Amino acid sequence: MDIATRVKERRKALGMTQYQLAEITGAAQTAIQKIERGDTKNPRKIEALARALQCTPEYLRFGVGESENSNVVPGPTLKAAVPLISWVQAGAWSEISEIKAYDAERYLCPVKCSDLTFALKVQGVSMEPKFFDGDLIFVDPEAECIHGSYVVARLDDDNQATFKQLIIESGRKFLKAANPNWPEQLIPINGNCTLVGKVVFAGKSF
Repeated sequence: MDIATRVKERRKALGMTQYQLAEITGAAQTAIQKIERGDTKNPRKIEALARALQCTPEYLRFGVGESENSNVVPGPTLKAAVPLISWVQAGAWSEISEIKAYDAERYLCPVKCSDLTFALKVQGVSMEPKFFDGDLIFVDPEAECIHGSYVVARLDDDNQATFKQLIIESGRKFLKAANPNWPEQLIPINGNCTLVGKVVFAGKSF
């Protein structure tokens, strides 16, 4: 079995079309077709492909390692496209720009999520090396935010939000930057801050 067969089998097992896989990975549909035909042996977007197909890059390339759902029932099919909400920075408290639903750019969320889910593009370096500038995150307001979750939080008295990791210790909650060099590592969550939602999926946006 080669990479062409593995990509095609994983895509079909997850109930995706070539178009949907292309949409998630930011590739052209023709690029997916070339991979599945065997014309492209070493895809440039192998990491994005692996995330979308819920397996490891090593599995796609060489057939080794985990094909996370290869021996179980197929994963969830793609859900409805969710709107992209605009914001200025992920690194600090920054304004979120409201976008009318019919004007919003939409992205297909590859995991199960609620109808309230929205997408954001990461800006800034506070969450590196976990998340990079330009990454797309899917935020579900109905998903449970627990210790270790990556979340979007909003200041109640202002239209400002930030993207951080939720830390819960001794009943207290903090927002933590992933970047060890970020100056403000821990932000206490007090009465003027609300958790907007949990990041349920992240991928590259090209």
